[in-house]
Amino acid sequence: MLAPILGGLLLGGSLIVAIGAQNAFVIRQGIIGRHVFWICAFCAACDAILIVVGVAGLGAVIKAMPGFLGLMTYGGAAYLSWHGFNALRRVFRPAAMSAANEFALPLRQALLTCAGFTLLNPHVYLDTVLLIGSIANARPAGEQWSFAFGACLASVLWFYGIGFGALAMRRWLARPAVWRAIDATIAIIMFVLAGRLVLG
Repeated sequence: MLAPILGGLLLGGSLIVAIGAQNAFVIRQGIIGRHVFWICAFCAACDAILIVVGVAGLGAVIKAMPGFLGLMTYGGAAYLSWHGFNALRRVFRPAAMSAANEFALPLRQALLTCAGFTLLNPHVYLDTVLLIGSIANARPAGEQWSFAFGACLASVLWFYGIGFGALAMRRWLARPAVWRAIDATIAIIMFVLAGRLVLG
């Protein structure tokens, strides 16, 4: 039973560690110290739900709906571009360089923002529903859900690791020069991901 769990853990970890919009948002929430537990829980829960429905066979439904991924592609690109411009604007606004003066979102708005980064990204469906789902279902009978559990565990460990890791380092990361560099990096990530969605 341990082998499929470990296999799912390794696959899930390898897919999730790429720095993307969702990860950047979790890190940023950790730095400003706002709603870290709930943001991490939301991200891990989204991954778990998508992995479960992928193993349950929803991947075949998504494959039969090419328009769905197309809609997510352009909607996600617009959403990422908007947040990229906001991050770029913060780079040039001195008042936004301090975590104490940061635009602290209420929990509901923070979760909605995180939902956009998560669910408007077509790659999340390709990675969790299609890829993890198909690999899990290709394993011997009885191992599918153990593999899925391992992949879900990877999400939990990753999001809580980067969220609370950023929170633990917030005193250093929130310095004006570092904060400016973080927002500049976030802006670049958003624009690059939006471009890759449209061009890819």
